[in-house]
Amino acid sequence: MTDLIAVAHGTADPRGIDVVHELVREMARQRPDLPISLGFVDLLTPALPSLVRRVITDAEDAVVVPLLLSSGYHVYVDVAAESRRYPGRVHAAAALGPDPLLVEILADRLGDLSGVDQVVLAAAGSSDPRALDDCDTTAKLFAQRIDRPVHVGYISGAGDRLPAVLARTRGRLAVATYLLAPGFFNTLVHRQAGAHRVSLPLAPDPRLATLALRRYDAALAGNGACLSARAGASWGDEWQAVG
Repeated sequence: MTDLIAVAHGTADPRGIDVVHELVREMARQRPDLPISLGFVDLLTPALPSLVRRVITDAEDAVVVPLLLSSGYHVYVDVAAESRRYPGRVHAAAALGPDPLLVEILADRLGDLSGVDQVVLAAAGSSDPRALDDCDTTAKLFAQRIDRPVHVGYISGAGDRLPAVLARTRGRLAVATYLLAPGFFNTLVHRQAGAHRVSLPLAPDPRLATLALRRYDAALAGNGACLSARAGASWGDEWQAVG
């Protein structure tokens, strides 16, 4: 059976580390027959290249599944590099988002919106315009789901920053946290949101594990994003996985 290598952005926050590990444990519970390992693209070990090298030594092939909410540097460069390093043996799956399932989790996290006119989607941000496009798509899907305008505000990278978006958006607002787990960026969201209601990060939620496994299956079926051909550009860091 083809191994699944989950890869997340690292974090110094132990709460974020715990949440990512719980997500991978939930993936294992949903597919107990599937060999699953976890690596990181920054801060934590095992680093993705060393983990892939170790897995591919024993396994015939593997799929790298980014536990990232949008595509960016880590998807188009780090993950794609492993696919190029082991052609035909290591396959790159698409990022988790955008996806309607993430929108459902966002809506559940926000809860009752009877007193809310507009929502600001607080995303970590990226210097890669493809990641910003992914966030815009998520905002559009989310607006359709909750029947309210949704604006994206970023913590870092390119795009409109969260405080500026909040300052110019009128009416009764709520902030939807578009981060996978607790961490530094989640702390910044709360700090910058002021008195506005802020939802919890998306994980832990079993639906995230289901989505990650779908990305694995799609990559095996040849329906995942072909990342290696688009990885030539060099962009700023993608921080969508954990804050």
